[in-house]
Amino acid sequence: MSYFGGDPNFCPECGNILPVPGIQDTVRCPRCAFCIPITDFSGLEIHSTVIFNPVELSSVALEDKDFDLKGPVIDRRCSRCNKEGMVYHTRQMRSADEGQTVFFTCTNCRYQEKEDS
Repeated sequence: MSYFGGDPNFCPECGNILPVPGIQDTVRCPRCAFCIPITDFSGLEIHSTVIFNPVELSSVALEDKDFDLKGPVIDRRCSRCNKEGMVYHTRQMRSADEGQTVFFTCTNCRYQEKEDS
């Protein structure tokens, strides 16, 4: 008994995405081993679309001075403008058994610096 149906790109038994038909006579679901004859796909067209994010939302566009900094503010003096207060965030840039990298951004001049911990 099939629980999923209607779209030939999905397995009618488990709902998994079916692989693209190849040179075999059947298409087999990689999850539940459901098998469907390749003739069921005759006349069907497969279309795909790639949608890129708009440039206005990219990180390059966000570097504008009007962009509000978000995150916790700490008492750290900026090495460029010598003002107190920097926003920080952390990332795991190196392997998991090494410390994280802390990125600081000055709330006054937007100068960025990093520190490996």
